Amino acid sequence: MKLFAAAIAFVLVVHASVAQTRHLREQQTAPATDRLGLSCSQILAMSSTDWVDKVQKQKGASAEQIIRAIDVYGKCYEERTDRLAALVTRRRAGPPKNALVDFAGFEDAVNAFTQTAIADAQTPPGATTIAYAQLYSEQFRYEFYREYEQKNLHPSLTPDEDVEFTKAKNRFGELIGVLPDAKAHQVHAAFGEMVGIHQLSMAMKFAVYRYAIFILAPTNEKPFAPPPF
Repeated sequence: MKLFAAAIAFVLVVHASVAQTRHLREQQTAPATDRLGLSCSQILAMSSTDWVDKVQKQKGASAEQIIRAIDVYGKCYEERTDRLAALVTRRRAGPPKNALVDFAGFEDAVNAFTQTAIADAQTPPGATTIAYAQLYSEQFRYEFYREYEQKNLHPSLTPDEDVEFTKAKNRFGELIGVLPDAKAHQVHAAFGEMVGIHQLSMAMKFAVYRYAIFILAPTNEKPFAPPPF
């Protein structure tokens, strides 16, 4: 019973952390003080980790401050994606209705996988990792519209990327393999809802594998891949 109660408590904490992050994302654009007086363009010119390091140096390294910095970056990233989506959808070469519907289903699958992977990961991710995961999930919508902007709906992988893609698939399999059977089945099924059903380019699938690894991998090991942005 103690283990069951602890598991329930962990899941509740996870859901609360994710809900808090999403709530912050729904607020108005962060004030200039949260952006350290910088514009979103200036913030996005940095990597997300460089931005968080900059905030920590000026405002401290508390978990709350880090999560707030991640949220600021995410809000700027969302605004850039919104502008790109508005630009692309005005063009005749923009995504057709069936593609938009399919991508909406993919985003739902990403959210469902994120919840499952966070709850079932061998090493429970902390609030900061959860916040970063929510941030990095923003890459898929941006890449979806950028493929239409660049009129390249099926970008292929370079030979080097193809090698890394194989490594990512193997690493994902390793992380699934160490989970108890029930959890492994849940995570694998949720992952399949992302990559096995929806129309994704190889580049997008590669990004999905790396995203899954980021959530599932122990936080004390060397990152499998650099952050997507």
